[in-house]
Amino acid sequence: MMNEVEILIVEDNSSELELALYALKKYHLANHVVVLQDGAEVIEYLFGSGKEDGSFNRMPKLILLDLKLPKVNGIEVLRRIKAEPRTRSIPVVVVTSSRQDQDLEECYRLGVNSYLVKPVNFDQFTEAIRQVGFYWVLLNQGNQGTD
Repeated sequence: MMNEVEILIVEDNSSELELALYALKKYHLANHVVVLQDGAEVIEYLFGSGKEDGSFNRMPKLILLDLKLPKVNGIEVLRRIKAEPRTRSIPVVVVTSSRQDQDLEECYRLGVNSYLVKPVNFDQFTEAIRQVGFYWVLLNQGNQGTD
């Protein structure tokens, strides 16, 4: 489908967002990317009831989610995504600078598909995003959207 959203990136740091977009474009992994910068935007995008015609935004094939977000933090966004039948099967990869065990454990308890600590090095970060995008968008044969 032409308008299909492949990747939803939730990142409020503009330099890290630019790096992620650069990596995805460089390796031709996402023609259709939606970028949101706070947790409230994500909840509205995925679950918003403001659509008068009853339609919803297209569901992404992959969500790259930062944890440290304004308004609603990433853990709460993840909790909501994995609690809803319509979004539960969308792969969510947390991409964060948090190395806290409690964040890691809570994300896996809630059903995150992968937890990636952001590398500081530009090349490592680019390669990490390439690998995540390649696996979840091109290789993975998940059943997203069928729940």
